Amino acid sequence: MKPCSGQPEQGFAIPHKPFRFQPDIQRSIMIPALMPNYKRADLAFEQGEGVWLTATNGRRYLDFGAGIAVTSLGHAHPKLVKTIAEQAAKVMHVSNLYRIPQAEKLAELLVQNTFADSVLFCNSGAEANEGMVKMIRRAQFENGHPERTNILCFDGAFHGRTLAMISATGNPAYQKGFGPVVEGFDHAPFNNTNTLRDAITPHTAGIVVEPVQGESGIKPATREFMEGLRAVCDEFGLYLGFDEVQTGVGRTGKLFAHEWYGVRPDVISVAKGIGGGFPLGAVLATEELARHLTPGSHGTTFGGNPLACAAGVTVLEEILSPGFLEHVRSVGDAFGKMLEDVVSRSEGVFDNVRGIGLMRGLHCVPPVADVMQAVLNQELLTVSAGDNVLRLVPPLVVTEAECREACERLVKAAHSLKTPTTQENAS
Repeated sequence: MKPCSGQPEQGFAIPHKPFRFQPDIQRSIMIPALMPNYKRADLAFEQGEGVWLTATNGRRYLDFGAGIAVTSLGHAHPKLVKTIAEQAAKVMHVSNLYRIPQAEKLAELLVQNTFADSVLFCNSGAEANEGMVKMIRRAQFENGHPERTNILCFDGAFHGRTLAMISATGNPAYQKGFGPVVEGFDHAPFNNTNTLRDAITPHTAGIVVEPVQGESGIKPATREFMEGLRAVCDEFGLYLGFDEVQTGVGRTGKLFAHEWYGVRPDVISVAKGIGGGFPLGAVLATEELARHLTPGSHGTTFGGNPLACAAGVTVLEEILSPGFLEHVRSVGDAFGKMLEDVVSRSEGVFDNVRGIGLMRGLHCVPPVADVMQAVLNQELLTVSAGDNVLRLVPPLVVTEAECREACERLVKAAHSLKTPTTQENAS
């Protein structure tokens, strides 16, 4: 060993003084501490109850956005709050190196009430969709078809923000600036059975579709299209996957939206409402696919941890309790009729209603951003969607009276706007 001479060896520089951050030095950096990738309203909330949120300015808002279809049981649901508090006081995370009884219980509940034979837990919708795609590819590989790697998706889809999922989505607006798209995703027209077979190639492994396209403007699939997807998959030996991240867990009045069509999938992705506000995602699959995810083939550090799955159990037990889904269907049907009335009273601001259950959209004539601001001024929270649509996805516990109140606020917001149609009528 060389004796230390006090001088640096060649090629290794030692700074004269150690760097120390000095907060008192004025910096010219103008970016906020939170990265600017969200266009946030200047509004913050400090408390919620049911379908209501109280802002830091003291004003109460009727929440028909539900954290983008996430807070399925509403805010501060007593059972969910109790579950999370009690579980957090015991153990929140242990990793998937060990058994997790809460995950086992939630998986059993899902298997007992769906087509699925097995469940994989993760943290988000994009991660669930990634898991679904990997599962489809892996099953084709293990079944002797390594050439089958491509997933057929559809125009207008939205499957998440990871590099692979923006490629699956296929919208250039989400891909701009992120380099080459990930290979292996093909696209065909949504709700078009005539072009379906032409989109299948020898490299196609499976099909992934949303039963109701949410981000692109609340566009439900037709029964003919969904049945056609199943028929094509059976004919060509492909796997059928449904992205139920937004449509699942009671949002449309069934536990999962594909039940409305009577079409059985091979695999589905789930997130958003399953945790009631706590981050949780899942992939539900038949044994045919699930058995190929052997140890080491896929994993996640946080997915399926005790706290998330305890929350998921409470959410699912509530949604599966007697009368809950009937309530969603009843209120959802009434809400749809109320929205038709809103269109007729909107003085041309809205021109049609879309959706099913408590997943609704109003097509706007003025720019949706302007409508959304006018609605916010009426202390009603909504979410924008593609195709100039105002999205309305309240907590599933919403009442008809609260839906009527929301509709009155929508009408007031519409009357506060001046559109070309109303100006022409006035003249």
